[in-house]
Amino acid sequence: MRIMLVDDSKTMREFQRNILGQLGYSELEEACDGQDALSKLSAFNPELILVGWNMPNMDGLTFVKNIRQQGIKTPIIMVTTESEKARVIEAIKAGVNNYVVKPFTPEQLSERVNETMAKAAAA
Repeated sequence: MRIMLVDDSKTMREFQRNILGQLGYSELEEACDGQDALSKLSAFNPELILVGWNMPNMDGLTFVKNIRQQGIKTPIIMVTTESEKARVIEAIKAGVNNYVVKPFTPEQLSERVNETMAKAAAA
């Protein structure tokens, strides 16, 4: 499965990459912000996107709204420190399929990936 990791923190992308690698996912693409992700999207054609919220140039929420407006239905998991209920609702309304709050464990990320892909397959 092709997964795109969008986060301005290289450390966070490496952490996600390591967890996903342990879960058997090896087709990973990284982007440092929403703009970078948009520029790589069509060439990589991800089956899942993990996106941070707070990033320079284009934040995660703007990125999500942008690709949903284009009709792109790729499942998206928001990976963020934003845990306020209003923020979670805002992200879901924008088109996020799932949500994981930093810091998270490998088990939590694995659970969110599996939940998200199961829901996408059922839809």
